[in-house]
Amino acid sequence: MLYPKNLEKGYKIGVTATSDGLAKETDINRLENGIKHFQNLGYPVVETKNVRTSIKGRSSDGRTRAVEFMDLVNDPEIRVILAASGGDYLVEMLTYIDFETIKRNPTWVQGYSDTTGLTFTITTNLDIATIYASNFSSFGMEPWHSSLEDCIKILEGKDFLQHSYEKYQDGFVDKITGLEPYVLEKDVVWKNQYPKDWPLENEICVQGRTLGGCLDVLLNLVGTRFDQTKEFIQKYKNDGILWFLETYDLSSEDIIRGLWQLKEAGWFQYAKGFIFGRPAMFRSYTDTSYEEAVYSVLGEFNLPIIFDVDIGHKPPQLTMINGAIATITSRDGKGNILFERR
Repeated sequence: MLYPKNLEKGYKIGVTATSDGLAKETDINRLENGIKHFQNLGYPVVETKNVRTSIKGRSSDGRTRAVEFMDLVNDPEIRVILAASGGDYLVEMLTYIDFETIKRNPTWVQGYSDTTGLTFTITTNLDIATIYASNFSSFGMEPWHSSLEDCIKILEGKDFLQHSYEKYQDGFVDKITGLEPYVLEKDVVWKNQYPKDWPLENEICVQGRTLGGCLDVLLNLVGTRFDQTKEFIQKYKNDGILWFLETYDLSSEDIIRGLWQLKEAGWFQYAKGFIFGRPAMFRSYTDTSYEEAVYSVLGEFNLPIIFDVDIGHKPPQLTMINGAIATITSRDGKGNILFERR
C-alpha cells in the first residue's frame, strides 16, 4: 500500500468540484472562510475554475472535472486534494481520469459521499491510500470542530487514537451566514452486533485493512471496469478487510438488495468485520430497521458489526484511511480507532 507524502508547511491544498460545485452565497462564504483557515495554518489553497459553479447538480461536465482534477494531481506543490462538496454525478468524470498519472504522482485525495467514486477507485485500482472524511466546505465553519483538527493531523502524518465524539448533528441544517458549526444535539451511541460465540464480553475489538465509503455510490461501481475490488481484497486477504459503509438515501429495501449484490459479486470474501455510519435519510416500506436490513444479508458471515459509528452524512466524522490497517474497539456505546500505515 502506497501512502502519499504528508501535508507539510508550505505545501498546498487543492480544492476542486468533482461532483457539484458551490454557488449559493452561504456556500461561497463557507468556501472563502475555509481557504482563510488553511492559509492561517500555512497551507495555501489552489482552487480550480469549476468550484464556484453549480448547474443542475454539476460543477461542469465530466471531462472538465477530470481535467481540473488532474491539473491538481500534476502540481508537485499540492499534497492534498479536497472535493469541494458532494453531489450525484462524480462517476461521469471517471471515464476521463488518467490513472497512470495518479500512480506516478500519488496525492492525498479526500472527501465523502459522492467522492467515494474517486477515493474507493484510487485505492482499489492503484494501491494508493485515500481519505474518507469531510469535504472542503466543512472546513469553512467557525470555529472548527475537533474532528477537522484531527483530520489535518492525520494528513500531516500523525497516527493517533481517534475517539468517538460526544454528540452528533441529526440531519441537515439551513445556514444563515454559511459559517455555522455543527448543531450537536443527539448523543453518539455505537451499537454492537456480536457474532455467535464471540469471546469478548460486551466489547468488539477487530483489526483489518479498511475499505469502503458511501454504499449508494459503491453500487454504481460494482461490475464496471473501475471495479477492481476482488483483485484488491485478494492481494490483502491475509490482513482481512474491515469494511466501513454508510448510506445517504437508501431504504431498508435498497440496503438489502445492495448488500446482496456486493456479497454475490464477491466483495466480502475476506471480510473481518463491518462498520456502519449513521444513515442520512433512512426509511422502510416493510417495517424493517436499519440493523435488521444489514444483518439479514451480512449475518451469515458471523462477523462483528458496529452501527452508528461517526462516519458519513451525520457529522462529526472520524477520518478514515482507505487501505490502511485499522484496529477499532467499541464498548458501552463508545469506541475508538487507530490506523497503521503499512
